[in-house]
Formats: sequence, C-alpha cells, structure tokens
Amino acid sequence: MGEDGSVTSAPQRPDGPTPTPRLIATDLDGTLLRDDKSVSHRTVAALAAAEEAGIEVFFVTGRPARWMDVVSDHVHGHGLAICANGAAVVDLHAGREFVQVRALLRPTALTVVETLRDAAPGTSFAVEMTTGINYEPLYPPFFQDPGAHVATAEKLLEEETDDASTPVLKLLAHHAELAPDEFLALARSAAGTYASITRSSPTALLEISGPGVSKASTLELCCAERGISPAEVVAFGDMPNDVEMLRWAGTSYAMGNAHPDVIAAASGRTVANNEDGVAVVIERILEERAAHRP
Repeated sequence: MGEDGSVTSAPQRPDGPTPTPRLIATDLDGTLLRDDKSVSHRTVAALAAAEEAGIEVFFVTGRPARWMDVVSDHVHGHGLAICANGAAVVDLHAGREFVQVRALLRPTALTVVETLRDAAPGTSFAVEMTTGINYEPLYPPFFQDPGAHVATAEKLLEEETDDASTPVLKLLAHHAELAPDEFLALARSAAGTYASITRSSPTALLEISGPGVSKASTLELCCAERGISPAEVVAFGDMPNDVEMLRWAGTSYAMGNAHPDVIAAASGRTVANNEDGVAVVIERILEERAAHRP
C-alpha cells in the first residue's frame, strides 16, 4: 500500500528510449494488484501479451508462498515467483513448491529479537517459516492462521523445538506506537549489521531477512541463471522493500501511489495500482516494440 499522492497523468519515462526487456519484475500488493487485491482484466491481458512476446514475468513479493493464489493463474512459462522478500523462490505451477530457500538463521534471528527489544521496547514478533507463521501473544493477528503456534519469539526460535529443522524465511516485528519509517530507521541502526530489514506495510511492521537477502539479490540470481543482465530488466514497485530491486534493474517504475523512497529510487514513474500502472507500461513497451519491428 502506498503512502504518496497518486499520479493520474501519463507515466514519466526514464531518459532515452524504452528498452525492450527480456524480463519484467513486478511487486504485487500496491503495484500489480488493485487495492481490493484483484488483478484487473487489463493487467491479466498485458501479462499474457508480454509472455507471448517472449518477455519473462517474475512476481517479486513480500508475500509468503501460501498467499500466492491470487496470481497463480497468471504466471506463464517458467511458473516461478520470488516470495518473502527474496527468501524463497517457489514454483506456482507445482503447487507452490519451494525451489530455493535463503533462510534466516535462528541464532541471527534471536540476536535481532534481543537487539530490537532493547532498542524499541514494546516490539512484538512473528516468525515466518516455510510451513507457516507463528507469533507472540501480543503480535497483532493480521491474518489468523489456525495452525500457528503462539509463544515468545525466543521460544519459537529455539533449536530444540519440533520444527527446529524448518527454515525461517523472515522475522516480523511490530510496534504499536512508533511511526513506520521511524521504526524502520531505528531497527536498521540497531540491528542492520545482523540482517536485512525493510517494510511494505502502512503500519509499523518490519520484515527481517538474512544478511544480503532481498528482492534484488534473489532476482539477480534468477536472472543470472538465465543470462539476463540488469539492463534487460524492467521492474515495478511501491514500498521500501522494492527499493533495492528498482535500483538494480536497468529500467524501473515507481507506482503513482508509491512511498517517497521508491520514487527517488526508480528511473521512471507510472500511474497508481488502481489505474493499472504496470499494464500501462507493458502495453507501451509492446507497442514500441511492434512499431520498430521490420
């Protein structure tokens, strides 16, 4: 969900001609999805047209694999998606099977918990694993999970528990009083040497991954496997967890509803998610490609 005023005019292009990409990387919430979490018919058609033109599409999201049903019917070709801010690559064609996991080590997560409890008293935590989410009693139940364990983060992260062998994808930290960007800055200052810390929620909810794990770094790995350079990638996003990816991609667009940090990081700007800003750019790319075809 974005935090800036919506852009309703035509997208602002990066300098120079729009390159023909080999890969489109797009965030979901606040970017590809409308605010009601739907994918518009226009966007579905644009994604299919891109794939038909030989342009791979990667969904790159903070969402866990279990929340990917909203787009599972719209992934073509490879069927892969990057989830949990880069901590997992999943195959949506194979029932959200994990193809790659970049785990947050439990001792590291415990160090972050201890550090943030000291730096920001009142912080509550949840632990996102490949099997689901567990959380502390005071953590806001944004999405009820009947299979979740409820205990302190220290207990949930113990190496002697029954699920100790289950990879931890990310740690979630919530604060009821701090402003979202204030909490993010404080957490990065206190614990940024231990882990990657970002946010995508309009509330003071932080997402904490292993060191060096981000949407950008996992996307880079996926592109390297395909021989795709950053210059051949067009990326879209709206929140701080998209910043690294937008800076890495050769061409990038902040949504009209994007956070100011995202606008500063992107090379261009499109209209808001509710106005199909991703589809607008894809359509233009394909139109320009057709116009220059001999």
